[in-house]
Amino acid sequence: MSINSNIESIKGDRSMTQGFVAQYAAEAALKIDGVYELKPSFAVALKEKSGVVHEGKGVRVVFGDAGKENVSITVYPVIYYGMVIPEVAWAIQDKVKKDVERYTGLDVESVDVYVCGIRERAEGENNLV
Repeated sequence: MSINSNIESIKGDRSMTQGFVAQYAAEAALKIDGVYELKPSFAVALKEKSGVVHEGKGVRVVFGDAGKENVSITVYPVIYYGMVIPEVAWAIQDKVKKDVERYTGLDVESVDVYVCGIRERAEGENNLV
């Protein structure tokens, strides 16, 4: 009998993939006012060009060694011109940490934000969901 490590086992233990956690983090980050998009890493961009779908692009998730119950997240946003970058970064950190912990039950050790670019807002454009 084969056991898939991404589903609940007989003992009731759960495990999650990095893509699953990254998707929650990406959705949380994109809800922040001032975030235009998330930039995928070079490796993710290469995978997408070859037709592989990647969940949570623009987010990197690293599980801790202690039984995969803790996680570190890195977000790579493009910010709208005129926004106060530290305030947007703080809002991203706060929202991502709260959402990932609420929806996955994992302990988020850190959320790092690396701004990858600035984009001018088009006339009448608003990114609020």
